Amino acid sequence: MQVDFYQLAGTPIEKVVPQLATKVAETGERLLIVAAEDRLLDLLDEALWTHEAASFLPHGKAGAGSDAEQVVLLSDEPAAGNAARFVMLADGQWRDEALGFDRVFYLFDEAMLDDARSAWRSLMAKDSVEPRYWKQDHGRWRQGP
Repeated sequence: MQVDFYQLAGTPIEKVVPQLATKVAETGERLLIVAAEDRLLDLLDEALWTHEAASFLPHGKAGAGSDAEQVVLLSDEPAAGNAARFVMLADGQWRDEALGFDRVFYLFDEAMLDDARSAWRSLMAKDSVEPRYWKQDHGRWRQGP
């Protein structure tokens, strides 16, 4: 399984999440976006509706009805009501339940750097996990060392 660490630096999360979610949807996969705080889920919900005027990214919030039909589902827990095999941990909090998915997008900022390093070390010890680190370089994501 693959775990992609995305260190947010300079670009707000409400810009990053729709970009990554769109790329996942373009592959035909479903995505579960997890954040513990309702305020962050609301911000991401709004961002997914408004990120590009020319396109629509089907999504919904868990528990609002038709979870199973959503390409992208926002939730406060890592339970894929939409049968997603990809999960995005958008609040910087690592959750071991994410290891039950095929791919994890773990987003963190400077404030969560120590937690991300701890998660990296833990995942490096697992044979079945391939952690990868991504950082921004002039507005584009580049895989780092």
